[in-house]
Amino acid sequence: MTTDFQNWATDCQAHIEAFLDTRLPAVDCVPIRLHKAMRYSVLGGGKRVRPLLSFAAGELGHADKACVTIVAASVELIHAYSLVHDDLPCMDDDVLRRGKPTCHVEFDEATALLTGDSLQTLAFEILTERKLTDAPQIQLEMVTQLARAAGSRGMAGGQAFDLDSVGKTLSLPELEFMHIHKTGALIRAAVMLGARCSNHLTDEQLSKLDHFAKCIGLAFQVIDDLLDTEATTATLGKTAGKDAENNKPTYVSILGITQARELAEKLKHDAYQALDHFGNDALRLRQVTDFIIQRKF
Repeated sequence: MTTDFQNWATDCQAHIEAFLDTRLPAVDCVPIRLHKAMRYSVLGGGKRVRPLLSFAAGELGHADKACVTIVAASVELIHAYSLVHDDLPCMDDDVLRRGKPTCHVEFDEATALLTGDSLQTLAFEILTERKLTDAPQIQLEMVTQLARAAGSRGMAGGQAFDLDSVGKTLSLPELEFMHIHKTGALIRAAVMLGARCSNHLTDEQLSKLDHFAKCIGLAFQVIDDLLDTEATTATLGKTAGKDAENNKPTYVSILGITQARELAEKLKHDAYQALDHFGNDALRLRQVTDFIIQRKF
């Protein structure tokens, strides 16, 4: 990664952190325990990959950063809610997230459930409370896209498929189908919502961006599976080796480490190709792609 990208990413991460800090309820606002849990689950951790993708996509059409900040925060809140629920005993039953106890461990299961619910609704509150584009219909479509990405035809549906696949042997297309929904849908939303804050992108350009986002969403999961196999708990900030321990099908269990790495590189290449049309305007998206592929945690 170049120093220029590192500075840009650090600025974006600090910017979204500050915005989320202002939009999450204060710790002295009742119900105090719930609001503490919400802030605990969102602030002070995470790579903020989805906001980085939103900001990078917004730069393609020179979108208003204030508008992109809103969609980036909304997507990140949906992501945070999903992590809180995924860690619950009825799901993945994990005790560590972002290097600290998971929400249900730090607080309790009921509070964690309500925390996820509250973060999800806050995401849509933020996304709908001010004008983001010159066309109200486009903003309605953005709300719809985020809802679909989070729901049964997206992230939640992918999680249901994931739970049902434990102990089973999936084919590669079946695994891809699962992760297009579980991981990929929200990553695609992050890219597309950031891009749609601009009024200067054509339908053809948006289609190319959507293909880019599909590729990078799958690549993100491939790298996640590799890290779960190769990295330590201390490095990841969450329990390493959890997928193998739970007998979950992964890209590593199906392909092996070498072929999984080759697949990640192929997806990176395909993602880059989808951005060829944009020239240097897509520099940040290419850099975020490299960050996703090269990350160690």
